[in-house]
Amino acid sequence: MQFELEKKVAFITGGGRGIGKAISLVLAEQGVNIALCGRTLSTLEETADEIKALGSEAWPIVADVSDFDNIKNFVSTAMKAAGRVDILVNNAVTSLQAPFEEQTDDHWRHHIDVKLMAYIRSAREVLPHMEEQRWGRIVNIGGMTARIAAPLRMTNGITNAGVSNFTKQFAGYAGKHNVTVNCVHPGPTATDRLRAGLERRAKDAGLELSEIEREEIESIPMGRLILPQDIAKAVLFFCSPLADIITGQCIAVEGGSSPAVNY
Repeated sequence: MQFELEKKVAFITGGGRGIGKAISLVLAEQGVNIALCGRTLSTLEETADEIKALGSEAWPIVADVSDFDNIKNFVSTAMKAAGRVDILVNNAVTSLQAPFEEQTDDHWRHHIDVKLMAYIRSAREVLPHMEEQRWGRIVNIGGMTARIAAPLRMTNGITNAGVSNFTKQFAGYAGKHNVTVNCVHPGPTATDRLRAGLERRAKDAGLELSEIEREEIESIPMGRLILPQDIAKAVLFFCSPLADIITGQCIAVEGGSSPAVNY
């Protein structure tokens, strides 16, 4: 299936690994050219090579999105290379999975800067370019802790709830320029970050990691972990003509695992 995205340009933060990499590749399969940023050049270059093998252009750019100057440099460098920006996927993330008493002010500030503030700043940097061309898609990735309480992920919950609120607020502002803004909430996704969280849970509970992994899968009605590609497909939907009139929405890709009811 084709989604009318060929030759569009996407800027993807945290695009070199995990969910960000999957998004980069799924969009590249549709002919989207990708500017991707992250902190590790080798990882970015590996993903860029995979994008190019699919026939799309790729520009790997080192940036630490906790720093506003880095964000401005990423956007300006990508604009010089690509000449345009049609899609922004805010995906970069960091977190310390630990109980409340272990979370310091520095942990809180860093998480807010990397997640919420970086998303706001990146959107602010690309919006003028999207306004000028009267078309744009912004997709924010914010975890399920926006909807549920998770004892080891309090900073995640606060920042992800902020991402959800920003998505709705910004959608109302950007809509007049034919720019949609939506959010995807990944459920338990098979990434290194999930494994680190499961390892911490196993340690605190005095259990084997395999037992915690089994419990996690049993909590998902669909009977398996979410894959990064599952998240990427939801992003593709929001970028496609199928979602032309959909904006300000948050969709959970979590296999039915959340107990929350959302309207």
